[in-house]
Amino acid sequence: MKGYVYHLLGVTAAWLLSAFAVVDNTYEEQIRDWHLKRVESLKAETGWLNLAGLFWLNEGKNTFGGAEENDILFPRERSQPFLGEITLDKGRITLKAKPDTQIFNGDQPVSELDIFPDGKAVTLRHGALRWFVIKRGEKYAIRLRDLESEYLKGFSGIERYPVQERWRVKAQFVPTQGRTVSITDITGRTDEQVSPGKLIFTVNGKEYNLDAVGKPENLFIIFADQTNKQETYGSGRFLYSTVEPDGTAWLDFNKAINPPCAFSPYATCPLPPKQNKLMLAVLAGEKRYGAH
Repeated sequence: MKGYVYHLLGVTAAWLLSAFAVVDNTYEEQIRDWHLKRVESLKAETGWLNLAGLFWLNEGKNTFGGAEENDILFPRERSQPFLGEITLDKGRITLKAKPDTQIFNGDQPVSELDIFPDGKAVTLRHGALRWFVIKRGEKYAIRLRDLESEYLKGFSGIERYPVQERWRVKAQFVPTQGRTVSITDITGRTDEQVSPGKLIFTVNGKEYNLDAVGKPENLFIIFADQTNKQETYGSGRFLYSTVEPDGTAWLDFNKAINPPCAFSPYATCPLPPKQNKLMLAVLAGEKRYGAH
């Protein structure tokens, strides 16, 4: 899960930087432009909308392709019946392709390949399909993308609350040393994530606080609030921030976003730790999307 959290941090850092690149725009226009970039990132080849499968690997050989006889079943309309086999051998993962199956690593056709060397996944392609290895705890899985996915084709945008600058809240960052936060994902795995500190802020005269993970220059906050019951995603939302030189941080809830699990049943999202469940209705940011 740690790799997953770092991936989220890396993917989203670009949004944070670009959101403040245009200083002449009004605040509302800046949020609009930032949200457009957010939508484009979801629709991109590396976005969350094209996820089409998550297949946990068994030790030994795992056959894959479009035929039902395979251990890993790719979409039949996008795949040849039998593409080959993926072998997990004590953490080493290799792919052996059947002849003439048109599997590529970049522009190079693949016959046999180590697809998770040194923990760095290789992305393979076959027609509109893309896949690579992810690791969660001690388990390995194949994450599949379909560039013609129904979730991508059916995407029509994300409903949001009206932008209100009062939901851009200044927080005090209280640093901690050697502290961890227990983060559980939707599969039930729990990981101890290093927490650089706590964010303390006030809304309507009442004080609240949130634990962050990541680094001071790129804080990742997984939170829940009272809107999750009806209007926003049931398991909570994500927020990103940066500690300023004076030890404060902006919590811009207008940039509160749905987790990847809102867009696809094939994501493995982290859930808010219990201390990050706010007794507050945050009427800002993205509303509920989908029913995953």
